[in-house]
Amino acid sequence: MVPIKKYLLKCLHRLQKGPGYTYKELLVWYCDNTNTHGPKRIICEGPKKKAMWFVLTLLFTSLVCWQWGVFIKTYLSWEVSVSLSVGFKAMDFPAVTICNTSPFQYSKVKHLLKDLDELMEAVLERILGPELSHFNATRALNLTIWNHMPLVFINEQNPHHPVVLELFEDNYNGSASNSSTPGKTCSAHHGCKVAMRLCSHNGTTCTFRNFSSATQAVTEWYTLQATNIFAQVPNQELVAMGYPAERLILACLFGAEPCNYRNFTPIFHPDYGNCYIFNWGMTEKALPSANPGAEFGLKLILDMGQEDYMPFLTSTAGARLMLHEQRSYPFIKEEGIYAMSGMETSIGVLVDKLERKGEPYSQCTMNGSDVPIQNLYSSDYNTTYSIQACIRSCFQDHMIRNCSCGHYLYPLPRGQKYCNNQEFPDWALCYSALRMSLAQRETCIDMCKESCNDTQYKMTISMAVWPSEASEDWIFHVLSQERDQSTNITLSRKGIVKLNIYFQEFNYRTIGESAANNIVWLLSNLGGQFGFWMGGSVLCLIEFGEIVIDFVWITIIRLVALAKSLRRKRAQARYDGPPPTVAELVEAHTNFGFQPDVATRGPSAGPHSHEPTPPIPGTPPPNYDSLRLQPLDVIESDSEGDAV
Repeated sequence: MVPIKKYLLKCLHRLQKGPGYTYKELLVWYCDNTNTHGPKRIICEGPKKKAMWFVLTLLFTSLVCWQWGVFIKTYLSWEVSVSLSVGFKAMDFPAVTICNTSPFQYSKVKHLLKDLDELMEAVLERILGPELSHFNATRALNLTIWNHMPLVFINEQNPHHPVVLELFEDNYNGSASNSSTPGKTCSAHHGCKVAMRLCSHNGTTCTFRNFSSATQAVTEWYTLQATNIFAQVPNQELVAMGYPAERLILACLFGAEPCNYRNFTPIFHPDYGNCYIFNWGMTEKALPSANPGAEFGLKLILDMGQEDYMPFLTSTAGARLMLHEQRSYPFIKEEGIYAMSGMETSIGVLVDKLERKGEPYSQCTMNGSDVPIQNLYSSDYNTTYSIQACIRSCFQDHMIRNCSCGHYLYPLPRGQKYCNNQEFPDWALCYSALRMSLAQRETCIDMCKESCNDTQYKMTISMAVWPSEASEDWIFHVLSQERDQSTNITLSRKGIVKLNIYFQEFNYRTIGESAANNIVWLLSNLGGQFGFWMGGSVLCLIEFGEIVIDFVWITIIRLVALAKSLRRKRAQARYDGPPPTVAELVEAHTNFGFQPDVATRGPSAGPHSHEPTPPIPGTPPPNYDSLRLQPLDVIESDSEGDAV
């Protein structure tokens, strides 16, 4: 406490006495003693040179400030530079997800799609025209699901006045309710386009989705109708209607180790049904690859079971596969590749690792915890964050908020329901509008962030016919015996897929970001500009800071002096009467009889009897500083202040 008190007393005395300079004296002293070129010449030269050096100093000071602003702005833009490095090491084998392009076995879902398939056949007959139609017109159609999302013909022979014609009206050939050209037939080969009409439940709002081809129109229509049906089926039943792993995976070999369908983790994908993931790393450690090359990779033989494909929902035959990191969700529809039936597909893999700089250089995230979107895939599957998961979770969130239900293709939050025609009759119109909304996409893209660390697998794909005609018989016999315990061939070239997945080499590329402009770059450029234009350094900036502090100090002292002056004036203003004269003061101090002063006056006290008179002190003692005892620290403070 004693050193602190001593320091405060020193500061108080320094504040009272001050450095003793005026503004002009400080400015002259700075110009005469600074190490910066220019200010010295302003006070040392004649009037004309003073003006010239003043202008030059001001000009170069402005130039330095402008350059500093440019460099600071460039530094605060947080630009990055990208570097590419190549490394070599043994790596973990990627997770491999395989799916059948048909999500369900048609024999198991046929009862659910019976009415929809009959409608589809009728629609195709209407589109193909009466001359190719073999449809029984007397067959009763279930138009309940049709009325929610009907298909219509749009006659665009007159582009300014297109005519909408119904498909399933008895007089559709020309006398539709909204047709202005009765008696005229309309079909795909008559120049009419097929469109989908989406209306609200009360019919007040309708919109048409146009397509350039009838194939696209009926496929989109069938997919939406099937989505409505499958959304009402429990997930366990959907899994049971898909392709089981023991029928899909006929043979498996990883390096020199045999494997089977039990080494795959099942997962249900709304687009592809039952999918199976090898080396996902959820419950076990990721498998390493011993060496690069096809003999050290993963070899699979798959049976797609094309004879049991769904005729209208699936138009592609083969396998869908994807390579991805462990513990990440496979967005196989967006990032996967196809493998053709009756072919051997070899996939050579190269690894690219992406390392992005975080804040403030980019808006990437390490684990998604700072993203304001609930990751539905992480909640349902315990997978890591990815921007694909975030964008789809964001869309599902918008779907629930705008349409009051969730779409079948995305995970569902707790307490919500999937969209269907019975409970949410307006869902198709709402979904179509939200799907085409540019504002919705931009909102989700702005809210979602890329992952700071990512691994991408670059694939080199080659294919050959498998099995060959010479070996086809014995290969199919062996595989049929192993799967079905049958001496007859139960497999065909239409459904067999062979896959070879391996590392081409153990070289991997790392694409990393680094700061393009760091603090060293900034200080170097600031110092270079200051030294080049004004011959200054960091010490010159310290000198300038010192003079600024002195200016502030003098200003504070002047303000304190002004406050004392105002306080003194207020103290003098408290006495209303005139000050006592010298004669009155002498008389007051004269007391020959050494009698005590009388505090009261009589009634004839004078004109100021009712006014308070200031007390007149007695004779004061001599005021000598040499006789006064002061603390030692105060004396030291005064002496130091005088030295300053």
